[in-house]
Amino acid sequence: MKLKYFFLLLLLCLSNYSFSCECKPIDRENMVEIGLKYEIVFYGETIKVDSIKRIYTFRIIELFKGKYNSQFITQKYYGNCSIVPSVKQLWIVYANFNDDKTIEISGCSPSTGFKPYGLDSMPSPPKIKISQKADEKIEILSFYAWDLKFENRNLQDWIYQIEKLRIYKKSQKEISDKEKTESKIEIYSKYIIISLIVNIVLFLSLLFVILKKKNFFK
Repeated sequence: MKLKYFFLLLLLCLSNYSFSCECKPIDRENMVEIGLKYEIVFYGETIKVDSIKRIYTFRIIELFKGKYNSQFITQKYYGNCSIVPSVKQLWIVYANFNDDKTIEISGCSPSTGFKPYGLDSMPSPPKIKISQKADEKIEILSFYAWDLKFENRNLQDWIYQIEKLRIYKKSQKEISDKEKTESKIEIYSKYIIISLIVNIVLFLSLLFVILKKKNFFK
């Protein structure tokens, strides 16, 4: 029964985080679309946790959206609706910038750790009626199956988001490359026009000089 009490304690510890703000549930198909409304989106790893100052540092592994030159970025906890990435692990982060270039990760964003914690996205625990004479292994296996179901769903969400974000990043690069190509063509066209005008002016000037010389010798 110790496992049961452990889960109960875990749920109580996380209840403040999970119910600190009201957020609408996000379907898997809409995670990336909603997440891309934030200013910066990246895949990274929590490398430093300061639970006293509530400051958390990420190492950016892959940037999908936003302009940021450093490999490291810091999140500050600003309120009950902020995510607390206190577990050092991989994260998909959707966040907005603060004035000091740190970020804030909203609890309503689809940001998630590789093995997230919190009740928002957890499936309901199994309801099991066990008699006093029942084997405790049944209860342990039931909670184990519940945990595996949750981890499996989160892994599917994680892979889905990474794939969608990489498709988005590729499409943005193609748009950027196209704009650069169009810009180069436009610049080259202007150069050709200017060059043509200059050559015409030079030709007319030369023609004028030749005609003037002919008239002079007459």
